[in-house]
Amino acid sequence: MRVLLVEDDDRVADALTPALVRRGLAVRRLASGAGVLDLVNEVDVVLLDLGLPDVDGVVLCRQIRAASDVAVIVVSARAEVDDRIVGLRAGADDYLVKPYDVDELVARVHAVRRRRSDRGGAPSGVVQLDGVRVDFDRHEVTVDSEVVPLSRKEFQVFSLIVGAEGSVCGRDLILAEVWGRAGAAENRSLDVHVATLRTKLGRPALIETVRGVGYRLSGQPGRLG
Repeated sequence: MRVLLVEDDDRVADALTPALVRRGLAVRRLASGAGVLDLVNEVDVVLLDLGLPDVDGVVLCRQIRAASDVAVIVVSARAEVDDRIVGLRAGADDYLVKPYDVDELVARVHAVRRRRSDRGGAPSGVVQLDGVRVDFDRHEVTVDSEVVPLSRKEFQVFSLIVGAEGSVCGRDLILAEVWGRAGAAENRSLDVHVATLRTKLGRPALIETVRGVGYRLSGQPGRLG
C-alpha cells in the first residue's frame, strides 16, 4: 500500500518512515503542503500533520478532499475534541493524536483503505451479523427477519459502527457525522443512542464500548451485496 506522509518534523518522519516500511507500506514523505495535491492520486492513504509550515493542515485537508477521494488520516498533536471534529468535518477519514502506537496507526491505515475499497467511500449494500441485517441502501435494519424501527440518528450511529467492520469507530467521528459537534449534550445523546440500539436490537453484546475511544462490533459482519 502506498502512503504519503505529510510531516514537517524530521525526527518524527525519520522514525516513522522505516517503521511503516517494515510493516509493508511504501512511504513517500513531504515536509510541507507544497506538492501534496500533485501526489494524492498516486497514493492510497495520506497521513496528514496539521502543523505545517506553509499551510494550515485543515485547509489542506479540504483541498485534498476537493481534488481526490484518497483516504486521509490526520496525525496531529492537536488533541482537543474541537480540533478532531474540525479535522473530520474537513474530510479526514480518521484522526489520531500524537503520541500514538505505530501498530495502531497501521491498523487504521488498513481499515480506512479497506472501507473505501469495499464501498467506494460510502456505506452501501447489505451486511449481516448474529441475525442482524443492515441494508444501507434502504436504511433498514432487521433482526431475525423482523424490521427494527430505528430513528434517523439511531440508524446513522449504527451504520457508522457497522461500516467500521470490526475496527473501532471513534466517538469523534460519530459525533461529527451525526451531530456536527461534540458538546456535553451531544456526548450524552450518543451514549443514550447506543444504549437504545442495544435494547432495540436485542443483542446487548453486539456493540462493544472501547472506553474513551468509541465503539466496535463484537464480530466481523458478512457482506451480502
